[in-house]
Amino acid sequence: MSVDTKTVPGRRELTFTSLGEVVADAEKLVASPSTKMLGNWPLSQLLTHLATAINGSMDGYSTKAPWLIRLVGPLMKRRFLRNKMSPGFKLPKDVEVGFFPATASPQEALEELRAVVDRTQNERMTARHPILGKMTHEDWTRLHLRHAELHLSFAVPG
Repeated sequence: MSVDTKTVPGRRELTFTSLGEVVADAEKLVASPSTKMLGNWPLSQLLTHLATAINGSMDGYSTKAPWLIRLVGPLMKRRFLRNKMSPGFKLPKDVEVGFFPATASPQEALEELRAVVDRTQNERMTARHPILGKMTHEDWTRLHLRHAELHLSFAVPG
């Protein structure tokens, strides 16, 4: 049975200012033997999901949102970059599989996240977002920070 993530009590309130802070938080979560997951995904899948999103901002995405969403998306970009993301959004099942791949261990997922954040130091994130459209490297960074705040808020270190 899945958890209604809109109403989960006990989530952490996170504010990241750099991708390095995201990695540091992930390191603490992986290092804690009693990290508790409050949502529907294990820590390894959340970390891999964050890494997959960051890779997509450099390599591009194979998914394409419906045309109406692509039309409205750029009008919502500023909101997504500045405000906290709300829990409870459900991806279509076929998209979810690609964005929440299974990972063998939290440590492997952490290594993947570290590697992609290191990659952003040498490569620009300028791929087109499947919903929000054209994005600068700085836009992508802000979006990834808000995205990590949302997902990692469901992981509580012991």
